[in-house]
Amino acid sequence: MNEMKLCQSCAMPMNQPDAQYGTETDGTKNADYCHYCYEDGKFTFHGTMEEMINICVPHMVSNEPGGMNEEAARSMLQGILPQLKRWK
Repeated sequence: MNEMKLCQSCAMPMNQPDAQYGTETDGTKNADYCHYCYEDGKFTFHGTMEEMINICVPHMVSNEPGGMNEEAARSMLQGILPQLKRWK
């Protein structure tokens, strides 16, 4: 089984064939970061890791059966983000 590929800034899953990767200044795809975090060769977000967590949590919370609540999403991100390239 393939390891889950994550944006190395926000932890968004990047395994899908249509994943929206960030771009370098010459327009080439950057395979480490999503387009929300990295465009035209630079980061689009300039805050702290805790601020990134606060931005990402609402996108992970779901009221669907078996969905993630805010506490679980925050805990997951607090465990993952420090391991990512951008935050090391």
